[in-house]
Amino acid sequence: METPLIAITGTPGTGKTSVSEELRKRGYEVVDINRHLREHGLLGERDVLRDTYNVDMDALNASLEPYRKKDSVVFMDSHLAHQCDCSRIIVLRCDPVVLAERLRKRGYSDGKVLENVQAEVLDVILCESTDTDIPVNEIDCTRGTPAEAADIIERIICGNGDIYRPGNVDWSGEMEEWF
Repeated sequence: METPLIAITGTPGTGKTSVSEELRKRGYEVVDINRHLREHGLLGERDVLRDTYNVDMDALNASLEPYRKKDSVVFMDSHLAHQCDCSRIIVLRCDPVVLAERLRKRGYSDGKVLENVQAEVLDVILCESTDTDIPVNEIDCTRGTPAEAADIIERIICGNGDIYRPGNVDWSGEMEEWF
């Protein structure tokens, strides 16, 4: 049996890195996919217009094979993690206004802030995740702490995640502000 490889994903700024750091503190192995891509030479051509890199997902999945042979749960942290072969997807969400503030504090350009907030409002990562045959959970990380989100993730991996099924978070009321 393969070890559960669990994706922690979401729009940039939703809390993936903070929650992943908390999971590391609790003794879990967490693969920072962005670092993994750089360390394994898996970044493709730079898309200057979108300020991002192309990624060969087949090559990424192949490079993650050693993690599938571990004896314990391994988490993957990235806005791309839901596109990897995994046993569960946990999508972190954030209120668009709070998300925009977080991204501006990181120095994102206005265009990049808008692109990411619109993706959050439209549930892009959640929709991509639910289009798979992989179980998906959704956590609103707008106000809670990384420790609280990690507690929820531990409940989910122990089989108690029914109340965190997709559809509990809805930012559609924010459409007029961001489009």
